[in-house]
Amino acid sequence: MKNIVVFIMFIITCFVVEGQVMVNDSISWKANLTVTGLFQSGNVQTSIFRTAANVSYIPVKGVLYETRNSYIYQAFGGVKADEDILSLNFLSFLTSKRIHPIGLGIISTNYRREINYRYLFGGGLTFNLIQRKKESLNFSLTGEYEHTTFFRGEFNIPSYNGSRELNTIRSTVWLKGKNALWNEKFLLKYESYIQPSVLHLNNYRLRADVGFEIPFQKYFSFTISYLYSFESLVIESQSRQDQFLTFGFTLKND
Repeated sequence: MKNIVVFIMFIITCFVVEGQVMVNDSISWKANLTVTGLFQSGNVQTSIFRTAANVSYIPVKGVLYETRNSYIYQAFGGVKADEDILSLNFLSFLTSKRIHPIGLGIISTNYRREINYRYLFGGGLTFNLIQRKKESLNFSLTGEYEHTTFFRGEFNIPSYNGSRELNTIRSTVWLKGKNALWNEKFLLKYESYIQPSVLHLNNYRLRADVGFEIPFQKYFSFTISYLYSFESLVIESQSRQDQFLTFGFTLKND
């Protein structure tokens, strides 16, 4: 779990830097840290730990850099079952326009799925359907090149057997938004995507990440997080879907 220390140090640094650079009105930072989990002891010991560290930065007017990083650890009876890292990075241009171009880079690992590492890079367009302080909805279409290296070369789809490396082109549909509910006493945040390969129709994945925040004060909220992920291509005998429901808190600077 040492990776979580990196995330926490990263987000704390962003809060400190943000306080220093906001003197210049042309530079803007937003950062938040969400930590959730579950723990059970007794005859069977179960622990699930999930953290998300997100930062957005406007270096110049009309340009936005966003990095959304998550870490998941899960163990049963003291035996590690999951340890996953996902880093989503976006660079948006002409953000004042309802339709604007974006570039992206994604890096991930997955212990249970036996993914050594995976990276994607590409670009596309974002459509700002709703853009207000307490309510937003963005829709994006992107294309990416993907390289994935697995620890084994035996898959649930036999035609992929024999190689531990996968290279493909994907087309991704993204949906991201937030809504303030009940006089801003609750905040619903969500991000989802479906990511098929344009070269192999039987190779696709989807992910839905939903958070429900109950603010205690401006910068601190109680959080319920639900994560669902599905991959059609997995190592032989593995489940293709994962679900996590966790509880914790969110710390943010806006």
